[in-house]
Amino acid sequence: MKILGVILAILVAISFVGCGSTGGGSGGGGAEPLIVDLSKVQMLEVINQDNSTVGPLMGNVLRNPEPLARQWQGIMWVFPDDFVDISQYTRVTVTAKFFNSEGVELPPRDSMAMIVFVYDIAGDWHGPAMGAGPNTPLKEFNLMGFSGMVHKDRGSRHGMNRAPKGLFIQRAQDANVAYIQLTSVVFHNGNYKSGAEVSGSGPEGSDE
Repeated sequence: MKILGVILAILVAISFVGCGSTGGGSGGGGAEPLIVDLSKVQMLEVINQDNSTVGPLMGNVLRNPEPLARQWQGIMWVFPDDFVDISQYTRVTVTAKFFNSEGVELPPRDSMAMIVFVYDIAGDWHGPAMGAGPNTPLKEFNLMGFSGMVHKDRGSRHGMNRAPKGLFIQRAQDANVAYIQLTSVVFHNGNYKSGAEVSGSGPEGSDE
């Protein structure tokens, strides 16, 4: 009986250690979550219909100053040159807000926006119709919607082996979406509990 008791104690101890290593709010895997400083992110002017011609950087603007007018029209945010390597993180969480043409915030739902992380701004921004591509390591539909994953605490598994240069967010099927405001980008392992991670300027120089 004593031997059986010792074996049971060992099994309980192993089970406890295993549960403690699954990750959680701290990011999991021993790495603290990397909350991207949005005050260093810049919007890139997108000129033509297929989003392949760009103008100059527009500064630290987190919401497009001109309304989106068509489906799949997009906004590119560019990360700073000193953006750290994120290969130590397995997941990413991105959040945003949506507004109609009158500036009224829209309730989150499916079909509002799609996001694409981009390695090289001079390369392909779109990638395959579904899934990742050579220059688009993460592509997710239904940002902030019920069916979407990337905005949730668990985030999306990204598979990036180096830091992305840009984040491209496109208006999807919802014609009411005129403005998109980026509110957070967090790299982590395991679940991440979102909080006050927004910094930088809105369309009128405010965080909103």
